[in-house]
This record gives sequence, C-alpha cells and structure tokens, in this order.
Amino acid sequence: MTGLPLPADIVTLDDYERHAAALIDPATWAHIQQGHTDANRAALARWGLVPRMLRPLDGGSTGTMMFGQAHAAPILLAPVAYQRLAHAQGEITTAQAAAALDTALVTSTLSSVALETIVQALLDAARELQRPAPPPAWFQLYVQPDPADTLALVRRAEAAGYGALVVTVDAAIKRAEFTLPPGVEAANLAGQAPPRHHTHAHSGQLVFGSALAAQAPTWDTLAWLRRETTLPLVVKGLLHPDDALRARDAGADGVIVSNHAGRVLDGVAPALMLLPAMHAALGADYPLLFDGGIRSGADVLKAMALGARAVLVGAPQYHALAVGGMAGVAHMLHILRTGFELAMAQCGCTSVDQITRDLVIAL
Repeated sequence: MTGLPLPADIVTLDDYERHAAALIDPATWAHIQQGHTDANRAALARWGLVPRMLRPLDGGSTGTMMFGQAHAAPILLAPVAYQRLAHAQGEITTAQAAAALDTALVTSTLSSVALETIVQALLDAARELQRPAPPPAWFQLYVQPDPADTLALVRRAEAAGYGALVVTVDAAIKRAEFTLPPGVEAANLAGQAPPRHHTHAHSGQLVFGSALAAQAPTWDTLAWLRRETTLPLVVKGLLHPDDALRARDAGADGVIVSNHAGRVLDGVAPALMLLPAMHAALGADYPLLFDGGIRSGADVLKAMALGARAVLVGAPQYHALAVGGMAGVAHMLHILRTGFELAMAQCGCTSVDQITRDLVIAL
C-alpha cells in the first residue's frame, strides 16, 4: 500500500484540488468537476462559528454511533463513481485509506471495481496495518431499469457484508455527455445493458413519456426495497422536509440531505440551506446526514450544528487519489479529522452531542 509522494505545500483540501487539476486529463477533469459550483461551499461560508471558551476538554472524543456501528468521527467517504478515472486502482486505494483512518466508505453502484473486491480490500488493509476493522462499508444503490438487476445488487451487497443500503433518488433523470476512457467501466453492472442517464427526443417526447422517466424510482420502489432488505435503509438526495417525512414513514432509517453537487439540476438550492428545515421536520433523534461542499473540519462542525448527524465527502476523493493515491486519500481524511477536532475544542465540545445550533451564526 504505497502512494505517490505528496507535494509539500498541501495543507488543505483546496490544495489537493489545485494539484489534481494539473494531473487529470482535461476532459476527465471537466466531468469530475461538473456541477461543483461554488453554491454549496458559499452556503457553508455564510455561517460563522461562535466559539465557547474555558470549558474543560479532558476526555474529548469525535466518536459517534450510526445504525449500531461505531465511527471514529462523523465523516464518511461519499459514493463517488468510476474512481479509476483518478487512479489506476481506484476504489481499492480509497478502501485502503479508509481502513488506515478508520473511516466508513460508501461504495457506488457505478464503482470501477466490483463491490465485493472493495470490501475485501478494506478488510485486507486493516489486517496489514494491524488495525481494528473499520466501520462496515455502505453500498449506494442506483435503481436499475429491471427490478431483478436492482435486487441482485442488493443481495450482493448483503452477502459481501455491507452495513447499510444508501438509495440515491435524485439522479435517475440527468444529462450524461462524458464517455468513459478504455479500462474504466461500471464493474458492478457487467453483463447488464449500459446504464442510461439521458434521453433523446423521439416522436415529440423529450423527457415525459420517455422510457427514462418511466423507469425512474418512485415511493413504491422505496417501499419495495424496504420489504426486500433488513439492512438499514438510507435515502440520499432529498431536499424537501415533506419528502424526508414520507421517506421516514416508508421505513427509511436515515436521510442524506444532498443536491448531488448541483450535477443533476441547474439552479438547485445549496443543500445546507435546506438542512435546518429537514432537521426540524425529522427531529433530533432521526439520523440525518449531509453531503454538500464539505472541505474543512470547520465545515463539518457547521453542518452538524445545523442538524446533521454526520457528513459525507465526495469530490476531494478524486483530487486526493490523483495527487497521492492511498497516501493522498488518507492525508485528506487526516486534514478533515484534525480540523474537526480542533474546531470542536475551540467551541468547547468534548463530544459530538455537544455540537448545538448556538455554535453557528448566519453572517
């Protein structure tokens, strides 16, 4: 498990992004960065932290529990597709870094390495590093046109030991104009028809009435998945409180507030703007996670103060993979973990339960 030498000037996640831009093929870079506008990050910047002083900090911890699983910190690696776009070993390298930093990863349906291989890499890395097994990986599910194919993915995830099922519901209908380079493919969908994320005009139909729209998941799909698996079921891509309540009532064990980095819908609201309303609707005891522009430990604390139980980090995985491989992803996670712990200490928090709304103020 070796990585590339890390540039000496990398101290933030933005530094990884800057270096990665010079290393990744321009067309691939444009695809990776698609939708990653400043909206989500600007929303985080519009909140300031309100430190609390002179509180005892002995015995502090960033540990948390989710779905009966212990996490060293409330930071997860978001499902990021086709990681071989950034590194030859792709998701295997990310899994090794996750094991090194005791971090849960969420494997994408569109991973460029088979979902079983990723879990094995995670466990092998923990043994090689002589570390306890990290939290179980979660599997992110894109509902497939054929229900049998969807169920096959669920059964594979269950058999491989994944600890939760994350159903993405906001990306069934989107533009897709990027052609994968040779050697990069959706490894979990081998043998299936290529996934369609776009449609073409036919007989006057653009989207409505097309096969693409007809195959989009519905609330019935969610209810079906709830019946078919005993894994914790987390719904990713909800922004409206009424949808969050309906998902909870349908048996979802958690919700990830996410706007898919703005890749799916032009003009979509920054996820952070909807987080407080989602938290108010669902209540403090319901697992609510956040995915949208996290780049620092202070960002993590802001999201948690506004209602998140944990956060997910997506695009920085590509950046760190391209720059430093396993060492890069591990270092990226270390930067986040260290920054989060420092932010907690400055705000007088010795546990994640002490992160409350009064620690942030709108600027």
